[in-house]
Amino acid sequence: MFDLTAYLAKFDPEFFDNRECRRVLTEGDPILFGLIYLKHHLRGPETADELTFSEFHVELADLAKRYMEPIGGAPAKQRDAFIGPRGVGKSTWLFLVIPMWLAAHGHRRFVAAFANSATQATDHLGSFKRETESNELLRQDFPDLCTPARRPAGTTVSDSQSMYIAKSGFVFAGRGIDSANLGMKIGNRRPDHIVLDDIEGTEGNYSDRDKTNRLATLLSGILPLNVFASVTMAGTVAIPGAIIDDIAAKQRGEEYPDWVDDENFTPRYFDAILTDDDGVERSLWPEKWSMEYLNSVRHTRTFQSQMRNNPMAADSAFWRGEDFQVRNDLPLTHHLLSIDPAVTTKAKSDFTALAVIGYSSTVRACVVLDAWQIKVPPGEQLRARVLRILDAFPEIAGVLVETNQGGDAWKAILHGLPVKVSTVHQSLPKEVRAGSLLTKYQRGRVFHAKRIPQLEAQMVKFPLAEHDDLVDAVGSGVEVFLKNDKQPRTVQAREAGGTGEGGDDDE
Repeated sequence: MFDLTAYLAKFDPEFFDNRECRRVLTEGDPILFGLIYLKHHLRGPETADELTFSEFHVELADLAKRYMEPIGGAPAKQRDAFIGPRGVGKSTWLFLVIPMWLAAHGHRRFVAAFANSATQATDHLGSFKRETESNELLRQDFPDLCTPARRPAGTTVSDSQSMYIAKSGFVFAGRGIDSANLGMKIGNRRPDHIVLDDIEGTEGNYSDRDKTNRLATLLSGILPLNVFASVTMAGTVAIPGAIIDDIAAKQRGEEYPDWVDDENFTPRYFDAILTDDDGVERSLWPEKWSMEYLNSVRHTRTFQSQMRNNPMAADSAFWRGEDFQVRNDLPLTHHLLSIDPAVTTKAKSDFTALAVIGYSSTVRACVVLDAWQIKVPPGEQLRARVLRILDAFPEIAGVLVETNQGGDAWKAILHGLPVKVSTVHQSLPKEVRAGSLLTKYQRGRVFHAKRIPQLEAQMVKFPLAEHDDLVDAVGSGVEVFLKNDKQPRTVQAREAGGTGEGGDDDE
């Protein structure tokens, strides 16, 4: 817990009246810099306009001290993803306090900041520029930072909505994540500090294709601006399977995509509710969120999503996070591989989904052992992938292929497999089949052998997700063992504690 009174007691108050003392004291201390020059941004009505700091702010400021060292050495050495509750101050610190501190003391010379939209980015840059124009103490102590660079003719070099170049040589560029970013440099200088703030949209307008395109922009357009630059990313996990969720999955100890390690991102996760070593819970920021308040809302889905970064807490007409139960102790008596194939590999085509389903005849329940979605041509590459799965799961006794696309040609494509190949043609609407599958999840008839983030994210977003191939593959496989088309309990019934429709599944 940060004690502001004890912290300030370390300094002689007279030091703060001296320009050179202020500069010296704040050079290695982002918190003190914020207190002296930007304290009006650190107050808020939620804390009765008091100056308070959470553990998030303290750790972020401590990590920022690494940026005092010049960039260089190994590429991608300092890349952090700060994942915390909405309203904890990520944008204030990452877009304003830390960049202003870096700029004032020359720790970094070129900050490139990216947000979900150009408007958000220019708003952040606007806040920075307003401080250079109107903050009298800042202008007094760092005049060259607060004065735009000018050409010999007297015009400013760059003082626009998207870029500010100071007389000191410091550059701050703010762009939307989808702007043209390649080749961003001033003279022979490239960004030496990159900020990424909530670069993904909200759940309602962010598709799988958006994630793919935005990740490509991040990996091939933004990070290569300078592979030695320090990078800070901030966000809240509101969308299952999003970029920030990929990094958070590493923190949660789950499977996560290779790009997270390839790009050397370190997750820095902050929960709204912390637990001390003695088991006592406390608030991450008690001056803003009392435990009384947190306990009063902790049961809500909004709190779980926005304050605890639970990607399975998104609102959904079908699956919810609590519908997924992990069981890997059931005695499985049957295994099959279920395939929902795609007939092309075009960018807008569906994926080919594959799911390994186990069945326990003793408890009459299915276990999804693993699931994947891939884009391979409907030929030998798919057959080779199926053979690798059969090698990894030798218990599989059959392959089930949905033939709504491609018909019985799939038997020819999957020729010579060491197990029987069967086909199924689905005639019921997707929503009906998904409802039947959800019923089985809710009644404890379908489990996952482990967390399967890609499958679970697709289920939570169903039917609004761009792709639902994994849902189809699992549903077809489970239907082999558990026959039932009755509807699940509705969201309203679940919230009200009702029983909904339908009885037990029929074998």
